[in-house]
Amino acid sequence: MSWIPVALSAYLLLAIANLLDKFLVDNVIKNSRAYAFVACILGSIIFLVAPWFLEWPGWAYFGINLLNGSIFAIALWMLYEALRRGEASRILVFIGGITPVFSLFFSTLFFKEQFNYSQWLGIGALLVGVFIIAFLPTERSFLSRILQKLKFVQSEKTGGLWIALFSAFAYSVYFLGTKYAYAGQESFVSAFIWTRLGASLFVLLFLFNKKNRQAIAKLFTKSSPNNNKFLVIFNQGLGSIGFILQNYAVFLGSVVLVNALQGVQYAFLLVISAVLALMAPKLLKETFSFRIIIQKTAAVLVIALGFYFITI
Repeated sequence: MSWIPVALSAYLLLAIANLLDKFLVDNVIKNSRAYAFVACILGSIIFLVAPWFLEWPGWAYFGINLLNGSIFAIALWMLYEALRRGEASRILVFIGGITPVFSLFFSTLFFKEQFNYSQWLGIGALLVGVFIIAFLPTERSFLSRILQKLKFVQSEKTGGLWIALFSAFAYSVYFLGTKYAYAGQESFVSAFIWTRLGASLFVLLFLFNKKNRQAIAKLFTKSSPNNNKFLVIFNQGLGSIGFILQNYAVFLGSVVLVNALQGVQYAFLLVISAVLALMAPKLLKETFSFRIIIQKTAAVLVIALGFYFITI
């Protein structure tokens, strides 16, 4: 089976889930640790199929799977924290652009992967496309700039991009680690289940903090609106399906190419966010102007070109 349609399906679902993530961390669960806890615990529902698919991989791979799951939980936590601080499209595209760079470096260093000329062109085009979006201009009036120079107002926080950088690094380590684990184990599903156990065990550490416990409990109290609970569960289900498909694409193909193809996810993301920016500009707090539309459109075209070179 080809990894390309699997990856495309995964990235469409993940694009929708990521936009909902941005809405949820802004309006429902503003504590990124609490949201990561909920996401990883809900993801552990896959244990329901354990009696049919779970296999003992041996102590070495058991430890690797748990470590991979912990790294994934950290990457997810950092993603939610970065989303809480910045624009959805900017943060997500930045992570999508940096992750394959890390993956490319580690994959050639440790796995000795080689790529043909067209694949290198495709990877390069996808990276150019995502970086066009990552460094979109922030709309500010002339007066607001003067006030910032005079220290009357605070300048924009830039911590979101640094946190996103760490998230991208963790994601690349996770995908390379899982590729290594998948190569040494017969069953994809079994290895994936053990990884979910590692993520679930790691996020239990968040319960030691009182604020995290309160944020988690607040979502599931009777006073919390039912539509919020439904949206969180629905979004995690959607994201879980996309994430399973993404892992399966890694299992079938190259880590670097699957990560590079993530640029298509941001093409989906840009189209969806542009529609939402027109219909409900305050929903995701996205910056929206004619210049930014042109820049985002150019990015989508470059991403499409990269996809063409990778698949020919």
